Amino acid sequence: MKKGINIWSFKNDTTIASCIQTAKKAGFDGIELSLNGTGELSLAATDQEIRDIKARLEEAELEIAGLATGLYWDYAMTSANPETQSKAIDICKKQLELAAALGVDTILVIPGAVGVDFILGSEVTDYEYAYNRAQESIAKLVPFAESANVSIGIENVWNKFLLSPLELRGFIDSFGSSYVGSYFDVGNVVQNGYPEQWVRILGNRIKKVHFKDYRRQAGGLHGFVDLLAGDVNYPAVMEALQAIGYDNYVTAEMIPPYTHHAEQIIFNTSKAMDAILGRGNA
Repeated sequence: MKKGINIWSFKNDTTIASCIQTAKKAGFDGIELSLNGTGELSLAATDQEIRDIKARLEEAELEIAGLATGLYWDYAMTSANPETQSKAIDICKKQLELAAALGVDTILVIPGAVGVDFILGSEVTDYEYAYNRAQESIAKLVPFAESANVSIGIENVWNKFLLSPLELRGFIDSFGSSYVGSYFDVGNVVQNGYPEQWVRILGNRIKKVHFKDYRRQAGGLHGFVDLLAGDVNYPAVMEALQAIGYDNYVTAEMIPPYTHHAEQIIFNTSKAMDAILGRGNA
């Protein structure tokens, strides 16, 4: 397995170029970038910007581990507003386009939500309608994914939707396409489940993996802690990943970043991942 770091683990104002340099210095194999509404690597990204990013990655001898986006929190495929739903589909098309240009094999997709507690005033959608709308939206996107040769990875997040590995497995299988799979986040299931069980049930549907850790006793967003400081049974997770033959990126998404000496979380995370992956003298 390869070791990656998500760009959200850095301070918000850090440039992609600086993140690449720090990720390389910390010993990562790759960095996961994010499609943004504005700024660097935005919906208006030019071909030259993509070439510049690829050049910086090549110069640093660093791979691109994946392409995420936080835009689905603002534009949900499950929304009752057809314009919002259409915007979410357009975002995914752009994400697929950029992923193909950058050489990414899988994009991170949040398929919508029934409700989101940590976003004030977020839309609440009837579960059945949410399921149907998400299914319809992803079905429209499958031909674009196949054309781009980029997989759609459905991430399990705190969206009160696709709440069990059995349900997520059924949702993925409903499309009958190898280009739809799981972007499995280890830490996001700890509040209500066991990630090693999810890995076994989802099996080869898992396209990418996010590493986080979570302390149940803390609860809420405060429960997210440094790797190996929470309740994730990482030996069991690694055993499960190895059992299904997973050999792609495991990418750390560290939230929240440190208030002071922010770069240190990148180096601490790298060393923790070395221990988890059994790499050398961690």
